[in-house]
Parts: sequence; C-alpha cells; structure tokens
Amino acid sequence: MRKITKRINFEPQNLTDWKRDNPNGDYTDLTKVERQAIRAECLTEQFFLCAYCCKSISGLNKDCMNEHVEARRLAPNRSLDFSNIVASCTTPSQCDAAHGSQPLPITPFMASCETDFKFSLSGKVKGLTNDAREAIRVLNLGDKQNNKYLIEQRKQFVHAMLFANSVDPEDGLDDDELIEMVISDIIIPKDGKLEAFSPVVVNVLKQWLA
Repeated sequence: MRKITKRINFEPQNLTDWKRDNPNGDYTDLTKVERQAIRAECLTEQFFLCAYCCKSISGLNKDCMNEHVEARRLAPNRSLDFSNIVASCTTPSQCDAAHGSQPLPITPFMASCETDFKFSLSGKVKGLTNDAREAIRVLNLGDKQNNKYLIEQRKQFVHAMLFANSVDPEDGLDDDELIEMVISDIIIPKDGKLEAFSPVVVNVLKQWLA
C-alpha cells in the first residue's frame, strides 16, 4: 500500500450537493454521476494506483470501483463519508473483491501501511506485524501461498522499474545517496500518475539503505 492523504476539502461538489438534497440517503441511492465524481477524485488523490495492491488503474473499462475502507455493513453511517472511500482495482479475488465486509486492521490512511509490509524482489510480501499479516489475508495481497499471479506481476514490474532506473536487481545498490536519488525519482508523479507498483519498488529500495 501507499499512504493516501484524503483531501477532505476536495469532496466532489456533486456529492456535497447530493447529500444536501438527500439528508436521509445512503451510498446505494447515488446516481452514476455522483459515483463517477467520487471515483475521479479518488484516482487523482491516489495518482491512479489501486489503494491496496498499487497496480495501475485508469477509471476506464471498469478497471476500478469505489471502495469503502470501513465496510458499509460495519459502518453504515459512513457510506457517504468521502474520507472512507478509495478507488480499488476490480481484480477478481483480491482488493475490493476479497475485502467484502471484513474488518481491515491496516488501511491506506495509516502510516503503518508503508512500514509494516516487507516486499522482496521475488514479488512476495511479508507482514511484519499481526495486523499486517491479517491485512494481507483479508485483501489477498499475495503471500507465499496465495495469489501467485499478483506476486508475479509485482516481480516483473519491480525488476522492470529498477532496470529503467539503471539498477540491476541482482547486484543491488550499496550507495545510500544513489538509492535516495532513485527513490526520489520514483515517488514523483508524471502527469499526475505514479508507475504501477512504484510503492513496492520504494519499499525494496529502502531495505537496501544502510
């Protein structure tokens, strides 16, 4: 995951207006217009990465959806709370599709979402805390046994991005200053977008720092 800072003052105007006109409404009552406005703002906040697995999403061709981090069944009063909504990929059996109504102990709104997971060059992820391990299970983010497709995707993108930054994954880097330069380049959005799985690459690079 990558920490998402919700821009509360940027709640879509369409949603604000709808809530004013429908004080007793909930998310299921929204029209396509409001839902698309929510998704567009979330995509901008997330630099077009899935809030959970960090794959690229575009908002086109139904590749993403509005996802309630605290599930509506658990917190029905937050169904229209923009600070509880992110854009998730629509990949079967992972992220939103895996989350369902399960409690999520680590969310993209927490700083720990960037520190409590350890990614490897092989594409695997390890939870460093019980909460992280539970989040991996709930979202099916690809540990040693599950979601091998996502693991392979991460591996390919991590290797490709490192090579694109003149880093041989097999050799690594032992120059902290150079590592920091590569990280700084990776975390800068290009045209409002981050590269797919770039937070995973940053996670791997930070492990190389002395």
